[in-house]
Amino acid sequence: MSTIRTAVAAILMVLAAVSVAAEPKANQLFGAKDVPSRQKSQPIGFYSKGCAAGNVQLPETGPTWQAMRLSRNRNWGQPEMIDFIRDLSAYATTVGWKGLYVGDISQPRGGPMTSGHASHQVGLDADIWMLPATNLRLSRKQRESISSISVRSSDQRRVNGNWTQAHAAILKRAASDPRVDRIFVTPPVKIELCKSARRKDTKWLQKIRPFYGHHYHFHVRLKCPKGARACRTQTPTVKEISNGGNGCDASLNWWVTDMLNPPKVAKPAPPAPKKRSARDYTMADLPQQCSAVLTAR
Repeated sequence: MSTIRTAVAAILMVLAAVSVAAEPKANQLFGAKDVPSRQKSQPIGFYSKGCAAGNVQLPETGPTWQAMRLSRNRNWGQPEMIDFIRDLSAYATTVGWKGLYVGDISQPRGGPMTSGHASHQVGLDADIWMLPATNLRLSRKQRESISSISVRSSDQRRVNGNWTQAHAAILKRAASDPRVDRIFVTPPVKIELCKSARRKDTKWLQKIRPFYGHHYHFHVRLKCPKGARACRTQTPTVKEISNGGNGCDASLNWWVTDMLNPPKVAKPAPPAPKKRSARDYTMADLPQQCSAVLTAR
């Protein structure tokens, strides 16, 4: 009897696996939508596991910005993000730039993307290019071919000659905005900002988070808007440390030391099991409200 039960259990497991494999991937479903849902704007779920109702399109060109890589159709976001970009791009003109080149924000209905980001799913994330905007009349073709610039040295330990005080001023302005939860930058940028910031004015640096990559752009993440009950707030990860809680303590150097050249260990730890990525998600992995976002007119 136990043998039969074991066989039945094995068959059921196989059938369940086949059923999951047969389900369409959420990124393909959301990636196929080229217009937003006609719903009240609200972010749903978490930044890396959710969707966005009633996204608003950032115009391709504005008085102080241009949306880049238009073929991706990712210049959509929650109203709070669109307003933030308008505000920050206007500020950029006061420090010598003509505005901002804006990379990916979100798909028309958010959700997992067919390529690239794991986040950017709820319309509250945006990538801002490190390339200073000098021409706001770029054609669609030019916006597909032009590239941003890296502000990180080739050894990944410091900023390079592309880094300017204008970059620092724009990042400080963004981090000082109460709508912003955090900003991801290449570690050398965080280190440079910590070095140059005035001692009595460093609270904003807590929002500047070092993370690998992010040397061609910086990634702005907004807080869940007030009243957005379906939006899941990010759990703080930076501890309140003795140096004012700004993340400029000695551990910051890990990013340009052990992270780049991990110390050798006698017995390496076994590889961690591979986690499912955002591109593996089915609709069952997302908040239930996302089905309504996907099917809405």
